[in-house]
Amino acid sequence: MDFIAIDFETATGNGFSPCEVGLTFVENWEIKETKSWLIKPKCYPYFNPINISIHGIQPKDVVNEPEFDEIWQDIKPLLEHKVLIAHNAKFDFGVLQKTLEAYQIPYSTFDYLCSMQISKKVWVGLPEYGLKPLCVRNNIEFKHHRAGNDSEATAKLTLKAFQAAGVSSVNEFKERFNLPFGNLSDIGVVSYNSNVNQTKGKSFKLYEGDPTKFNPNSIFYGKTVVFTGTLSSMVRGKAKQIIADIGGNVKNQCTMTTDFLIVGQQDIKEVGENDMSESHLKAIELIENGYSLKILSEEDFYEIISS
Repeated sequence: MDFIAIDFETATGNGFSPCEVGLTFVENWEIKETKSWLIKPKCYPYFNPINISIHGIQPKDVVNEPEFDEIWQDIKPLLEHKVLIAHNAKFDFGVLQKTLEAYQIPYSTFDYLCSMQISKKVWVGLPEYGLKPLCVRNNIEFKHHRAGNDSEATAKLTLKAFQAAGVSSVNEFKERFNLPFGNLSDIGVVSYNSNVNQTKGKSFKLYEGDPTKFNPNSIFYGKTVVFTGTLSSMVRGKAKQIIADIGGNVKNQCTMTTDFLIVGQQDIKEVGENDMSESHLKAIELIENGYSLKILSEEDFYEIISS
């Protein structure tokens, strides 16, 4: 039972802005070591205030830290030809893919699994499958949203899931529960969702929900949702259709009636150095004026719809 749990924290909504990475090494059912590295992201000194509010990492904390390409020289040998596990793996391996591309570094060879998907196979029918609620359920204490802490919590959660499943190895779990490995290769991220690498611009023309799929228990049910930026886990049209099928309302712009803004990756050439679209800036203005609108990252959105 050997694997490495991995977690990234990012400075902005862009996948190529990691500011911290954490690795937890598991050998023969035991956690041997947890390591973490602060990273000076390409966007330095800019950090999105929303991201800072989540993980607490600020520009001053990374001013003397190396950039990703330097850190990768130390991390790469630890990961190659290993099995990696991340919670909401599409996010973390999307960050890795985009950062490698940003630095023009060739992809590495390893297999990965998602502990969220593992948990869904083992603990069927839970109301939530985010890392924090799953850890609370399994009596795992940790400080959320720091890379080392999250990677160690992911490792502990995965070990508990494997024990509950009664398997003796990662491969045995994969085969018994028909959960395929993902891998990072020269053709890109091979993930559970083939829509990860679809191009921009493809979207549904209509977002009329299927009443048979409505979910009154979802926080998006009956709420108005706006998306901004490009999603790494799926095309935006699919995300909008998911909201409609839950029973929510999809709009194109933030107004006084908007309940949620989902923030994806922004094109800095379009939004400028503050990394905020017009919808994002409008949402902040509405919140400052007392409206109850909530801003969610793509990672938060994916955890909610996957739970």
